[in-house]
Amino acid sequence: MFGWEFPPFNSGGLGVACLGLTRALSERGLEVVFVMPKMLDLSVPWTRFVFADKTDPLSEGLDIRTIDAALAPYLTSLSYEAYRRQGAAMPSNSVYGPNLMTEVKRYAAMAAAIALKEDFDIIYAHDWLSFEAGMEAKRVTGKPLVVHVHATEFDRCGGSSGVNNEVYAIERAGMEASNRVIAVSELTKAILVNKYGIAEGKISVVHNGIDETTAPQGDGTLLRLHTLKQAGYGVVLFLGRITLQKGPDYYIRAAKRVLERNPKVVFILSGSGDMEHSMMDLAAQLGIGSNMLFTGFLQGNDRYEVYSAADLFVMPSVSEPFGITPLEAMRLGTPVLISKQSGVSEVVNHVLKADFWDIDEMANQILSVIGYPGLRASLSENGIREASGITWGLAAQKVDNVVKELLLAV
Repeated sequence: MFGWEFPPFNSGGLGVACLGLTRALSERGLEVVFVMPKMLDLSVPWTRFVFADKTDPLSEGLDIRTIDAALAPYLTSLSYEAYRRQGAAMPSNSVYGPNLMTEVKRYAAMAAAIALKEDFDIIYAHDWLSFEAGMEAKRVTGKPLVVHVHATEFDRCGGSSGVNNEVYAIERAGMEASNRVIAVSELTKAILVNKYGIAEGKISVVHNGIDETTAPQGDGTLLRLHTLKQAGYGVVLFLGRITLQKGPDYYIRAAKRVLERNPKVVFILSGSGDMEHSMMDLAAQLGIGSNMLFTGFLQGNDRYEVYSAADLFVMPSVSEPFGITPLEAMRLGTPVLISKQSGVSEVVNHVLKADFWDIDEMANQILSVIGYPGLRASLSENGIREASGITWGLAAQKVDNVVKELLLAV
């Protein structure tokens, strides 16, 4: 299994999915060797890690240039601002970090060497960053390849015309070279059919899940937000990458509408990304900066704390293949509002839904949850129950079926 990230070294839901799925697959009796591009301090009892870099014994004698590429594939807000200060137009691939393609190619070259030394039956690659590694492993061994699409280039650019053609080509080549494609939602499957020309029969939909391994953990002290809650403030939470795809600008504009009617609401924007500074500017321009709290990227107890303190979690994504964060919120009893343009909306019912662009509807629903304790309690109780039934075990069962079908066909 080739993957770009694995908790705690992850920038988003891709790593969380790799964690949850590998554990659930191991519980079904599948042995997973997880190959990552760089050496990291990782150890879990259910997966053996192999690292495709110069410190790995497998790389000895190979003339492959290594670079100090960042693990996170996306530009930070600071990097984005640095590009803008140069005065040049942002290239279509500006969402990605410098030298990323070089690192993807190096990873793929090392994947071939690793595949020739490992004993395995199936090759499995997560997202475009690992597709070339999966293709190389298939080329040198002839073993079946499964590619798992967690997001497409059309999602990452928010459905706009700024698709990175090089990334698109890797995505398409990986899906065409694979024996089976796994999509995280029907929404994603439709994109693969309509935008990439992949045959419907080749694609299996496997929705993400949540369990005790991937759910946020904490002690529940809520010290930093306790004072606000005691003072009667409602707390609304956005948690995710602050990028075009995730709709943070719609969240802030909806916040403006809410605060015009109820000033005792604090809006948390938790995460990092290329739009972080511009969202701070937008909040200031709208005159709501004193009601906005920018936390940066949170993990561990801090992540648990903001979920638990929130009266409502909002995911206003413009194009969201799935969206694990709503399940994290529901698991902790936090009511949820999601965009209708999200894959997770296919599997959850006890949440509020709105079009990402409809800031007035979002504002109305936020005000309803803040103003009516009975609605909050109903969403919380039913959300906990619903999220408990959307597990990585169910996802692993579907993946296991795909693997067995491929092995029977060999």
